[in-house]
Amino acid sequence: MPVDGFLQSPADIIRLTAGWEGERSDDGRPHVSDEVLERIRTATSEDAWATTHKHDYPRQFASGWQESHPGRVLVGRAVTAQFLPHRPDYDAAVVAAGERDGLQDGDRQNSWVIDALGEGDVMVVDIFGKVVEGTVIGDNLGTAIAARTHAGAVIDGGVRDLAGLQRLDDVNFFYRAADPTPIRNVTLAGLNIPVRIGGATVLPGDVVLGTSTGVYFVPPQLAVELADSAWETASRDAFGKQRLREGRYSSASIDTSPWLDEIEADFRNWRELEGSTR
Repeated sequence: MPVDGFLQSPADIIRLTAGWEGERSDDGRPHVSDEVLERIRTATSEDAWATTHKHDYPRQFASGWQESHPGRVLVGRAVTAQFLPHRPDYDAAVVAAGERDGLQDGDRQNSWVIDALGEGDVMVVDIFGKVVEGTVIGDNLGTAIAARTHAGAVIDGGVRDLAGLQRLDDVNFFYRAADPTPIRNVTLAGLNIPVRIGGATVLPGDVVLGTSTGVYFVPPQLAVELADSAWETASRDAFGKQRLREGRYSSASIDTSPWLDEIEADFRNWRELEGSTR
C-alpha cells in the first residue's frame, strides 16, 4: 500500500510490469488487445502450459476450482487484489488511505475492487482460501462485475448467493466454495499488486485463461505467442481428425510429432485451401 494512499499509481504498476512494452490501460496495467484476447479464447490449458514453460514461467497455473458456469471459458486482463485477516490498527490505516484516494465506505472494501474494473477485466482475489466469512461476492456484486467486465472473476476464497451468480450471463466465476455467510474480519491489503493464487504469482494485467482444467495466468508479453500457437494447434488438430475420419493416415502417424514430410505438406495445402482463418 503506498504511504500516501491506497491505490497503486500508474507509475508503480508500470515499474512492476516492466516486461510488457505495449499499450497500457489508464491505471498503468498492460493492455493486451481485445483481438488477441478473443483468439486466446480458443486456447487450452495445454497450449498455455507449452507457451509459459517455453519461456521459463512454470508456476502460472492453479487448479481445484468450482465454477459458476462450467464449460464457459474465462479470458481477460487481471485486476489483482489481496485481503489479509483483520487487524484493527491496520484496517484503520487502510480506511484512512482509501479516503485519501476518494474510496468511501471502508466497511465494504470488496466493492473498492469492483469499482476498479472495466470491460474485459477479470477480478483476481487472494483472500488466503477463506470461505466462511470470506465470500468476496454475492449476486449483487456479481451483477456489477458482469455489467462492468462481461468476463468474471477468480476468487481464492468464497462466494455467496450462488444461485443468483449462476443466473448471470457472459461471465464465469472461479471460486473455492460457496457459503451463506457475508464477508467479515478481513482487510483489503492492496489493489493491482502481486498476489498469490494457489501456487501462481499473478501481476496486474496478466492474461487470465480459465478452462475446465483450471486457471492460467499468462504474462502479457507472451499473449500473442499463445494466441498464435493456440490457432496452430487447433488447426492441426482439425486437420488430423479429418484425415483420421477419412482413413488417409494411421492414428500413430497423426499422433507423432513432427509429422512425416508427406503429412506436413498435406496439412499446409489443406490449411491454405480449407483451414480456418485467424
